[in-house]
Amino acid sequence: MKNIVSVNWLKENLNKQNLVVVDCRFDLMDKEYGKRSYEKEHIKGAVRVDLEKDLSSEVREHGGRHPLPKIEKLKETFENIGISNESIVVAYDEGDLAGPARLWWILKYLGHKEVYVLNGGIEAFKSVGGEVTSDVEPIEKSEFKVNVNKDMIVDMEYVKDRIDNERVAIVDSRENKRYIGEFEPVDKRAGHIPGALNYFWMDILDKAEDGFTIKSQDKLKELFSKLNDYDEVIVYCGSGVTACPNSLALTEAGVNHKLYAGSYSDWISYEENTVDTI
Repeated sequence: MKNIVSVNWLKENLNKQNLVVVDCRFDLMDKEYGKRSYEKEHIKGAVRVDLEKDLSSEVREHGGRHPLPKIEKLKETFENIGISNESIVVAYDEGDLAGPARLWWILKYLGHKEVYVLNGGIEAFKSVGGEVTSDVEPIEKSEFKVNVNKDMIVDMEYVKDRIDNERVAIVDSRENKRYIGEFEPVDKRAGHIPGALNYFWMDILDKAEDGFTIKSQDKLKELFSKLNDYDEVIVYCGSGVTACPNSLALTEAGVNHKLYAGSYSDWISYEENTVDTI
């Protein structure tokens, strides 16, 4: 796999000079979970980013529940945690990939070449004897030059122009009961963008002894095989976070796609936009 590294690889390369390991653990229902988890223990030498404070910006009328920060703010964040253009970045959580995939997607969007997600997460790393600690090492600030890949992202108008296009697949990454409008714990309107297909993001994972691992490349290709019949694929979720694991998996499966970063929460912020339920 091109965007995934194993726990054994990380264990063997943990002292590599240009390696930056990033702890991306978070819980949307417990804002302090990531900070607590990091302070308790983390992979040796790892730095931390906060999904809400570092990888999202202030919520406004439009843009969704986790809007992307401005480019300059992201640049500053990554420089402050020691990421340069020469860095090999490995992001991790407990293995479900939501936080690390968000970091992976953002860095790819900003033009960074070598960024990976740790397969299996911190528990799997510990299970092979990987070193963890509660010590926080000093960070040497770096310089990060941005080269934005605008082809990776789309906005509401772009999606709206394509909802009736049979050659475009709009992929909803949420669990099925949210997709069909049976259950909606967060957003004001239940349902999905008209015509969207449902590919629940957790279906890219296999249950492992220590949590989750991502499916093999062959299994991912099989999972997303029908999307190869379309000329264009656009992926979204509730707020742009859990669409990123699907983006990671689609990339591994060789399916070209774009991310609707504002996602469903942005879509319904426009009163004139309709939604479907099944």
